[in-house]
Amino acid sequence: AARAVQRERFQATKTTCNAAMSGAQVRRFCTYTREGGRMLQAAFRQLALSARAHDRMLKVARTIADLEGAATIDTAHIAEALQYREREGA
Repeated sequence: AARAVQRERFQATKTTCNAAMSGAQVRRFCTYTREGGRMLQAAFRQLALSARAHDRMLKVARTIADLEGAATIDTAHIAEALQYREREGA
């Protein structure tokens, strides 16, 4: 189901899946709710995420939202994506 959503999303591009999105595509396709944005900003500050880590986390959150059939990323998707984040030094 998520792959079908991604195929449709990227049909006019050379991108094949969320993981392969460019930074510009992340900003275009990874829209989130106001609450999701607040959670994202708090995580960005508290965890000192780099811009690259921020984009990686949004790609994972977009995939989680796709699996649930959600058009917009919400706090639950961001929270789950944060749990998958690779820990420094792990």
